[in-house]
Amino acid sequence: MSEDFTLQELQTVIAAREIKNGDMVLIGTGLPLLAARLAQMTHAPDMVSIYESGAIDTKPKILPLSISETCLIPGAAMVGGLLEALGLVHAGDLDIGFLGGAQIDMYGNLNSHVIGDYHNPTVRFAGSGGANDIASGCQRTIIIMPHTKRRFVKKVDFITTPGYLTGRDSRDRLGFPGKGPALVVSNLGVMRFEPESKEMYVESLHPGASIDQIKENTDWDIKIADQLKESTLPTVEEIRILRHELDPDRLFLREK
Repeated sequence: MSEDFTLQELQTVIAAREIKNGDMVLIGTGLPLLAARLAQMTHAPDMVSIYESGAIDTKPKILPLSISETCLIPGAAMVGGLLEALGLVHAGDLDIGFLGGAQIDMYGNLNSHVIGDYHNPTVRFAGSGGANDIASGCQRTIIIMPHTKRRFVKKVDFITTPGYLTGRDSRDRLGFPGKGPALVVSNLGVMRFEPESKEMYVESLHPGASIDQIKENTDWDIKIADQLKESTLPTVEEIRILRHELDPDRLFLREK
């Protein structure tokens, strides 16, 4: 295992390891892009990458800065458009989608619309984009976001992207084809969701993080796993690929 890594690199590695060989994965830019390519270059060479721009089953030679970069086209199995990419989501055919947002609550609902009252907000964001489609249709979602009290809230101000709604079977009753969020990877630890209640709990802590830090930066009394673990560290090879092959210019991965 590597002893030289940043928290961003650790987040990326944890997300990458969630991808199984053969998974169909809808990818965004930033850390999700790095996580997906890292998985392709290590344990999941047969992963099928899909971008909202319509590039399907592509392995770009250089790092794209957005989902519509032309470097996604060479070697792709298909190049369509937004409808082709999200059509696979609506059909329930995709295994994993990556998500983030301004707020997340105890049931994995995400907000990327407004902070405060919808009609008179303190802050207004860009909105859903394809996030609602991804959360509704992908079999599982991976959420990557910073862990602060204003982001990890008991109840989001607006549900842009459905998680487990109000918990238990509330999502299932509405008939979503996707199964809901699988895990949340923050800069402090890894969170998953209880099978029955669907409430978020802390599965592991990153090196240097503590339960007190998690609780201080969460707006509800978040549950802690009975057998709390330390997050599994990156390997030397995973860090080498991230730094020297995927993001040598540190466009997405910050220095220490």
